[in-house]
Amino acid sequence: MNEPDPPSAVHVLVVEDDDPIRRFLRTTLAARQFVVAEAVTLAAARLACTARPPDVMLLDLGLPDGDGIELVREVRGWSTLPIVVLSARGQESVKVEALDAGADDFLTKPFGVPELLARLRAALRRRGPAAAGTAPVLTCRGADGAGFRIDFARRRCTVLDARGERDVRVTPTEFRLLATLGRHAGKVLTHMALLREVWGPNHDGDVAYLRVYMGQLRHKLEPEPAVPRWLLTEPGVGYRLGIDPLEP
Repeated sequence: MNEPDPPSAVHVLVVEDDDPIRRFLRTTLAARQFVVAEAVTLAAARLACTARPPDVMLLDLGLPDGDGIELVREVRGWSTLPIVVLSARGQESVKVEALDAGADDFLTKPFGVPELLARLRAALRRRGPAAAGTAPVLTCRGADGAGFRIDFARRRCTVLDARGERDVRVTPTEFRLLATLGRHAGKVLTHMALLREVWGPNHDGDVAYLRVYMGQLRHKLEPEPAVPRWLLTEPGVGYRLGIDPLEP
């Protein structure tokens, strides 16, 4: 008789048709106390999602019976299940399509175990109240004491460092941009998604706006603006508020 999973076990659905990669993911995750279920087709993944909804999905795009982006769109129709796409397709257009369809993150093969685990942690934390934006305050702070705090209700930003705390003035547009990233902490947001949310639907192509305002926020909030820990660029795709800091 099988023993029940521990109450804190995280269930991961791995949707991958490449046997060696699937075995690698199974071994890597099981060694870190994840409970792993597997599917090799879209049809099997659909069944697994409904029979025993996982806590997070790792999804390959190139499957025998269709494109994984189809599954992203379907799942987003009824669930906020965190989805991390794993794909050998590294083109920016593919990343943007997957993220706009509703994926939370995108890892290009080959990838390392530390990065995989960091992206999984970020996706899982987004299920919590703070990452979902329901908590009034979100704090980003590294082991060295440097970081910042977003107070959503009071629309205030506070810089944190070893010497203490100080409020920093941000413009209304800067705060909208920061709050949008904060509500989706850990998730990659495409240029189009951010432009529509912050500036409106008529600014889809104004990526220059975005770069200017991200630069301003980094200079106000990051310990080293040229080497950001928190306000991270996903080249050619968009931006992400990192949950796990890039330590000095």
